Amino acid sequence: MSTAGSTSASDTGKGSGEKHAAGAFDVRNVIAALIGFYGVVLVVVGLVDNDADALEKAGGVNANLWVGIAMIIFAAAFALWSRLRPIVVETKPGQEPEAKR
Repeated sequence: MSTAGSTSASDTGKGSGEKHAAGAFDVRNVIAALIGFYGVVLVVVGLVDNDADALEKAGGVNANLWVGIAMIIFAAAFALWSRLRPIVVETKPGQEPEAKR
């Protein structure tokens, strides 16, 4: 697995196919989507369930809200990382890339 800026011995070989980004198949996008979804759920729960009893359980801090916000920020960082440093996938000679099919 190589990134857009790196080269390896297999990248310099003759007869290599066309290269393209992994896109939606990059595992970082899946991780960002899952963590972002759970973060949004926690933010909603933190905004809805903020009575005195729930706050007392967490020591006076709205833990769901703060952890949800942190998860959304983490998911955004993963998505940004995947956009800035995409995984480059090499197609075999004679095979067209997935985007062109």
